[in-house]
Amino acid sequence: MDDVSPDLAAFLSALGLCLGLIVSIGAQNAIVLRQGLRREHVGIVVLVCVVSDAILQTLGVAGVATLVTAHPWLETLARWAGAVFIAGFAIVSARRAWRGGGSLDAAPDDQATDAAAAGGTVLARPRTATRTATLLTILAVTWLNPHALVETTVVLGSVAATHGDARWFFLAGGITASTLWFVLFGYGARYLAPLLRTERAWRILDGGIAVIMLVIAVTLVLG
Repeated sequence: MDDVSPDLAAFLSALGLCLGLIVSIGAQNAIVLRQGLRREHVGIVVLVCVVSDAILQTLGVAGVATLVTAHPWLETLARWAGAVFIAGFAIVSARRAWRGGGSLDAAPDDQATDAAAAGGTVLARPRTATRTATLLTILAVTWLNPHALVETTVVLGSVAATHGDARWFFLAGGITASTLWFVLFGYGARYLAPLLRTERAWRILDGGIAVIMLVIAVTLVLG
């Protein structure tokens, strides 16, 4: 690790941290999965997720970095605050891995009902969501989720500030991670869904995330 340049170390740190934060059971991933499975408006959903994440990460890295530059003592605070949050995230992930019970199902579709001519039987069929409705939905779950906003701006920004001048490489790593995840998850949903819908897969995934997060938290504390 001594041979790794600060810029590369920052990039890899962000790559692991961002993937750990973003790969979780939540409304945003459920919608990406649903649209990917249906192959419907996938491009707009992925684009919104990627651009939104890039904007939030940039605001976090630039904003927190500016504060740290003006008040150097905030670097220590940011380091410990980030470590505490990430360690807590690791504990939650480890508990999910131990207890199980997690799975990721596609967000439910709106249903339209039709009465069949024979016998008056009522059938349900999925309604095709319009591009506008899909756009508004993904914007809402992305920008109206306080927890996600804090993770993307405050946590990533705080950790980035500990990398000094290499923080922009940290930002590049974070944006790379989120872009890879959303593109691969959105367009590869039909292949990933059978795996991600099982409890065992999520227990393994949560266990891996817990280990990665713990390593990052320890690294932050040790400086």
